[in-house]
Amino acid sequence: MGYLLPTEYVQYGLTAETTDDWVTMASALMESYCRRPSLLVTQYVERMRLTAGAQTVRLSYRPLAAAVGAASALVGVRVRFARPRRGELPDPFHEQIAWAFSVPGSWSALDVTTVDVNQTTAELTFPRNFLGIDYNEVEVTYTSGLVTVPDAVKVACVQIVKNAQATPGTNVKQTKMDTMWMQYFSRLAHRPSGADAAEALCRREARVRRWEMHR
Repeated sequence: MGYLLPTEYVQYGLTAETTDDWVTMASALMESYCRRPSLLVTQYVERMRLTAGAQTVRLSYRPLAAAVGAASALVGVRVRFARPRRGELPDPFHEQIAWAFSVPGSWSALDVTTVDVNQTTAELTFPRNFLGIDYNEVEVTYTSGLVTVPDAVKVACVQIVKNAQATPGTNVKQTKMDTMWMQYFSRLAHRPSGADAAEALCRREARVRRWEMHR
């Protein structure tokens, strides 16, 4: 989806003739750069290993935000006691208790209200188990993203559109980095569409990456 409404084009510096595909292209580039399916509130699932002796993890996507109708950004939390890795067995007695109850390898659901959440850093701290055994793997389902699109995102979207419209590189068909030779598409000679510009930008970025890998 586009992060700028058609009624906001002129307000944020675009011309009234700007088509929606330009804004869609800019929004898609922002999402790709941030490695997120959307900058708005979206549900994610992460499975992470816990460091020995620590019962905290930091989620990848911020800011944490509860979905509409939800009380917390945490949707579900599962934990697992796996067989200890090398150097992770401070007390063999606890391991014997865990194996007696077939604990290693099994997943258990935690009450999300018992998990301490740091909203600023997206760090989670898990409660201790009554057997005194640390978890070593967790699976967290949570929601993260922007509840409303801020002005900073809209301005960035407009700037990407303006740069794409003003950059002749969006019309490049072929190029050679060593000789700075370029060949342009004739059908895009006047003004490429947003979809064509996005495709051309992706091709150009791929060429630059290949050139950097082989230089």
